[in-house]
Formats: sequence, C-alpha cells, structure tokens
Amino acid sequence: MSSDFLDALTALEKQKGISRNVLIEAIEAALVTAYKRNFNQAQNVRVDINLATGTMLVYSRKDVVEEVTDERLQISLEDANIINPHYVIGDVVEEEVTPRNFGRIAAQTAKQVVTQRVREAERGLIYEEYVDREDDIVNGIVERLDARNIYVGLGKVEAVLPVNEQIQTETYRPHDRIKVYITKVERTTRGPQVFVSRTHPGLLRRLFEMEVPEIFEGIVEIKSIAREAGDRSKISVFAHKEEIDPVGSCVGAKGARVQTIVNELNGEKIDIVEWSEDPVVFVANALSPSKVLDVQVNEDEKSTTVVVPDYQLSLAIGKRGQNARLAAKLTGWKIDIKSETDARELGIYPNENSPKVLLVSAEDEMDDFDFYKDEE
Repeated sequence: MSSDFLDALTALEKQKGISRNVLIEAIEAALVTAYKRNFNQAQNVRVDINLATGTMLVYSRKDVVEEVTDERLQISLEDANIINPHYVIGDVVEEEVTPRNFGRIAAQTAKQVVTQRVREAERGLIYEEYVDREDDIVNGIVERLDARNIYVGLGKVEAVLPVNEQIQTETYRPHDRIKVYITKVERTTRGPQVFVSRTHPGLLRRLFEMEVPEIFEGIVEIKSIAREAGDRSKISVFAHKEEIDPVGSCVGAKGARVQTIVNELNGEKIDIVEWSEDPVVFVANALSPSKVLDVQVNEDEKSTTVVVPDYQLSLAIGKRGQNARLAAKLTGWKIDIKSETDARELGIYPNENSPKVLLVSAEDEMDDFDFYKDEE
C-alpha cells in the first residue's frame, strides 16, 4: 500500500468525517474475503495493514489441538512447538501466507471499500441534513415525471412528490421551480429517500411564517388550518398582543402578503379569520365571508346551529358545501347552517341569547379582495 493511499485516507477523514481506523478495519475485512475468493482458500486468516510501512500481510490462523481433524483450521501441539516451544493447547498459531500477487488484488479491493464507505458516509450526511428538515419548506426544481410521481431536485437529493400529494389543478413541467413541504425522510439501501407535498396544511403554515414577520416572531400565532389544496383554505390566527390585528397582519397592506401566498399556490383562495376561545365568535368568524345572525352551541355534542340571513345562505354553505366543511374542520365543531326564515319557522331564532347585532365575519378585513366573495 503506497503512502499516497494512506495520505488519501487521512484526507478523507478530514473531508468526509470518516475515521481512518474505521476504513482500515473495513479494508482488512474485505481483504480477507478477497484472499479466500481469489486464492480458493478456506482457512481462517487475518490481514494486517502496517500503517508505518504501508505493507499488507496475510496470516493463517490455526488452533493448537491434541488431535487434528481439519488441517486448514488446526495444528497439532507437536507441530506448533516446532515453530515456538511456548505454544500450548488452545493457543492460536499464525503464519504468513501472503501470495506474491496479492498487492494488485489488495489495491483494487481497498479502492472498492473506500469508494463504498465514502458513498455511505455521504448518504448518511444527506440523511442527517434532510431528516432535520422534516416539516419544513424547501425550494426545488422539477426534474422528471412518471405515471404517478414527480421527482423534485433539492440539490443533493431527489425528492418524490407522490400523486396524492400533488395539487390536481396544477401542471408540473421539467425545470419548474416550486416550493414543497418535506413530509418524511427514510433510509434506504440506495440512500436517503425524501418525500414532499404540495397539499399538506404545513405548506400553508410555512408560507405564512415566511411572509408574515409577526408569525415568524411569535407575536401572531396560527391556531388551526383547514385546507382543500388547489381550491380553498381557511386559517385561524390569534395575536398575543392586544394592539396587533392578527388578520390584518396576515393580509398585509393592500393584501400584499396573502396575495404572495395565493400566487405561490396558483390561485388557491385563502380565508384568514381571527381565532377565539368563544365558540360562538370562532364559528361565526370561520364561516367567512358569510355574515352570521346567531350561533347556538351544544357543548355536549360539540355542535353548533348557525343562523344566517336568507340571502347569505348559499355563501355560508359554499360551493358543494365547501365553506361550511372547511369551517367545521377549522373550528373542530359540527356546524348546521339555517336560513333566518327556516330558523324562525323552527322557533329557534330569535331567542333570548341571540345577539342584538350581526356577528360579522372577517370579511370586513378583506373588502379589497374579490377572491373572497365569489361564492354568493
């Protein structure tokens, strides 16, 4: 083994973080296998690499026994004492059996082992890097597509965007730049496998953290998210300081902040509502952009009956029930929506607890944005 090779091991230790001793042990083990395979030997052997001289020697190992049953693995006490009179039963006798042309095989084997270990180390570093980024958002480039999956380049690794994590209204083309949410990182025999999503609610959360400094700093908190990716989402927010308007912070001046997120999600509509520990207020807000006349709460069944003006009924329910469905997911409460006329006929509105004025949804925060008002 040349000194250049030893220097290369030292350099790998510094650059890749692979211990030189670990590499030497791996090379020695691989050389034992190579010796047995190439020289058709079955005896017990040991390979010794001398770092000082750069030499590699093969030693056969035989147990000292009284009666030999396998000459490849055993040696009699009489024969052992010829080599060294101090041997006793149970000792191991070693003899050098290095073949003449073992150097070429050794060099080739050592190269293969080092290459494999470097590859494994690089995969390990990549895994550690991306496993720490689970539940985070990253930028990627669409590299290729097959019948089900899209493969997104993240730099050091290619991530998988499964069909069920793709927004069905989006079209993906090679070289497109997209933001994706890392859902899972796994170790495989081929290296780390990263799975990403465009539909996960966490993607929406991370986008708001990027665009809204108050959320990033913890002044405004995202309490819950309900998302039907590619179509519509609702997000509830709460400010830890009374002087901060949580909805206004997320919408931004003239809608700049939320519009940036809408653009990133290719037009997905986003309702931002203020969270409240009072279910009456929270459910009313969650039905944005509809106005609400009354919210009646059944704590035992965790359900609510919501009364809305007749002309707001279709808006409150939404297309294919989407607005009501998302509001229920956002709040965690069952929501039964009644028109004012139906509620009066059923005798459930007005009642002594009904508010004297309309419960107004967060629509008032969003009067400048038409995409919040297209369901009526």
